[in-house]
Amino acid sequence: MNRTITIFDTTLRDGEQSPGASMNTAEKLRIATHLDALGVDVIEAGFPASSPGDFDAVSRISETVKHAEVAALCRASEGDIDRAWEAIKDAKKPRIHTFIATSDIHLEYKLRMGRDEVVERAVAAVSHARKYTENVEFSAEDGSRTDPDFLCRIFGAVIEAGATTVNLPDTVGYAVPSEFGELVRHVMANTPGMENATLSVHCHNDLGLATANTLAAIAAGAGQAEVTINGIGERAGNTALEEVVMALHTRPGTFPMETGIDTTRIHATGRLVSSITGIMVQPNKAIVGANAFSHESGIHQDGMLKNPMTYEIMRPETVGLTTNKLVLGKLSGRFALRSRLEEMRYNLTEEELNTVFESFKALADRKKEIVDEDLEALVTDVVLRSHEVYTLEYLHVTSGTTVYPMASVRLGINGKVKQGAFEGNGPIDAVFNTIAKIAGREPELLRFSIGALTGGTDAQGEVTVRMQEGDYVSLGRGADPDIITASAKAYINGLNRLEYFKSNPVTSCDVI
Repeated sequence: MNRTITIFDTTLRDGEQSPGASMNTAEKLRIATHLDALGVDVIEAGFPASSPGDFDAVSRISETVKHAEVAALCRASEGDIDRAWEAIKDAKKPRIHTFIATSDIHLEYKLRMGRDEVVERAVAAVSHARKYTENVEFSAEDGSRTDPDFLCRIFGAVIEAGATTVNLPDTVGYAVPSEFGELVRHVMANTPGMENATLSVHCHNDLGLATANTLAAIAAGAGQAEVTINGIGERAGNTALEEVVMALHTRPGTFPMETGIDTTRIHATGRLVSSITGIMVQPNKAIVGANAFSHESGIHQDGMLKNPMTYEIMRPETVGLTTNKLVLGKLSGRFALRSRLEEMRYNLTEEELNTVFESFKALADRKKEIVDEDLEALVTDVVLRSHEVYTLEYLHVTSGTTVYPMASVRLGINGKVKQGAFEGNGPIDAVFNTIAKIAGREPELLRFSIGALTGGTDAQGEVTVRMQEGDYVSLGRGADPDIITASAKAYINGLNRLEYFKSNPVTSCDVI
């Protein structure tokens, strides 16, 4: 029989550590519901002790998720563990995930503790967590650089204390597949009581080897893979869920394992995470990139027409892409829109559908054909908005070779309307200056990027901005056929997120 691999998704915790990718509670909740529908076994909802906002998000997710376990991360301290349990106590399947560093370099320079003291701290943490739940995971931070025998010792001690999952993280992305697989085999064979627990792996992608290391670990006996959607995460990111799942799905002869993931939901979930975080997926990204199922070479196209399997090792439908797209236009009705959105895995409320339909009709008057990417942008703009202090009511811009760029903006601020007009070095700079002055804000623009959602001159433009004000950094995103309007939407979205983060500050903590 095939071995079942537990999929532990940490998009909402480790993925959120991508620079500028912080999400508010509503955004986290929407991603969590998609992860639950995707079929992940464990959702790591956050780090409750890090901030009141994170605590609130973990609590809300715990109350909402119907099928998956909900895990809360905490350091090996009673205060963190108490806070974690308080946040997840209402979950149908709560899990406490506690950790401490175990490598000699971390013990000497960060913790300033000896090995015996670290084992004692880990055992105490697991024992305290067990007072709340039997579902306890322990992680050895920087496990891949930890002495293998000490790793077996501390894992054996925490298993005896009641840990049901022990996690071996490649925290700094240092491992290579051959040695990481061997380390997993060593731990499986030499850890006392290992038969009573699941060995998990959590790999980072600093050398581009996160997926390879995870698959090597699974082949060597690991039973849980810790992953993120689109591979987002701190520094170079984490192991990508879609890559691990589709590798197991596509190569059953090499990996006689299975997961509970509904692969047809992968694409929609990836787009959702990208839209909310503002982190665009590179076109050549495996599985979910825009070019993943595109073929430009004449030889490839000829082979595809004769038999798709000549150049595709998996069908696009398997990950939720459709080959026969229903093209919508201004004559399309509400039923056609709902049907297409449901095919794309968007289950909207009646109120949300009505709002999207209004925006859809307005877009259809300006654009002949509405394709999937347009619909995704509409759903994002209308439904996935962060907490709104600022709204765009009106925008007019003058620009040209003989005209100095000027923007006139009417802005809603907490329900009240303010307007103004200012100039800039270009039309977009004028828009940003005007919005900032009306709002009384002075954010620094760190990044500005433009992309087209589809081909053609009538394509919707997608703008992403990264801005900083004081100690707070946020991402803003906007889409519109008019790139200047899209820029204004992105800037306002970034301001709204700054407002949220000021009200819900995140405290930096040690991470695995």
